[in-house]
This record gives sequence, structure tokens and C-alpha cells, in this order.
Amino acid sequence: MAKQSSKGSGKSIAKVEIDLDISSKQAEDLLGLLKKRFEKNMHRHKQLEWSTVQAKLKAHPEKLASLHAMEHTGGEPDVVGQDEKTGEYIFYDCSAESPKNRRSICYDGDAENERIKKGVFPGGNAVDIAAAIGIELLTEDQYRKLQKLGEFDTKTSSWIQTPDDIRDLGGAIFCDRRFGHVFVYHNGASSFYAARGFRGSLRV
Repeated sequence: MAKQSSKGSGKSIAKVEIDLDISSKQAEDLLGLLKKRFEKNMHRHKQLEWSTVQAKLKAHPEKLASLHAMEHTGGEPDVVGQDEKTGEYIFYDCSAESPKNRRSICYDGDAENERIKKGVFPGGNAVDIAAAIGIELLTEDQYRKLQKLGEFDTKTSSWIQTPDDIRDLGGAIFCDRRFGHVFVYHNGASSFYAARGFRGSLRV
């Protein structure tokens, strides 16, 4: 499995604003929004009940804060399943396109700093932003699972966790959906585009 932090330097100048300090009203408003999304998209989580998900969230306010940050950056998080072994509920970013406030970013901190040294300033990097939010980039398997629940990234693309052997050679991988199929591509880790962000996962 890829080590998301293996190439993150911690020196990012990410322009994405991450605020994990939410008020009681913001928490209640978010729970209301998540409930509506949950009930509108039951095909993503058949046999699960919102009341048990909500109880878990209220017991773990730090997770609710991460979901708030996912929402604030355009991820539209929703439950996509439950781990049978741990009982944890699994949230993915389920926005139709790659989260709009996490785009124009490199893959990780080292890649971002390469650009900064050349006088080019991306909007941050996926690995450091995910860490700040408290989530993990989707793996290829998770991304493909998401795509079975709907059609995502038909106009955009999303960075996903990159195996160390690829990253060590300067590359990173991303995915999208075109022509009715899911594609996995490679790019230099320091590349960044207005239509590419990343999708994350959160366990509660």
C-alpha cells in the first residue's frame, strides 16, 4: 500500500483553507445536510440506518469536524458502506466532479516544493490537504468502488494513492471516467490542473 506521507515534506503553502474548529450550530447544520444526502442516496448504503450513523458521529466530534472540512472544500461526503469487522461507517467524497475547492494541486509536498523552487505556485498538494482534513486519499480499488455507485469525474479527474515504487520515480496516478469507463493514468507528481483535485475517505 502507498505511504501517503512518504513524500510529504510538511512545507506546503496550500491555499486551501481547512478549519476543523466548528461551532455547535455548524455541527447540527452539517448533520442535517448529511441526513438529507444519506436519505436521498440510499443506493450507496443499502440496509444502513441514519440514526446509527448519527449516533456514531455525535460520539466522535473530531470525525464530524473532518466531514465539515470535506463538505467545505466541495467533497459532498456520504456513507458508502460499513466495515463488518470494526463496525466503522465509511464515508467517501461523493461530489459529481472532483471537489472544487481542492483543485490545481500537486500530488504531495515534495512535488509542490519542486514547483515553488521554479517560481510556480500550485494551490497546495493532495497528501498534505488530506492530512489536514483528517482523511485519506482513495485507493484505486476504492475509487472503482465509488464509480459503481454512480458516474463521477466525467469532466474532471482525481489524484489517488500512488504506490511507492511509482512515486519514487517521480510519478503519481489519477483517475477519471470517460466514455462510460473508469481510467487510471499517470503523471508527474508535480503536475497540477484546474480540473484535478482528489477524493478522500473517512472512517467513523
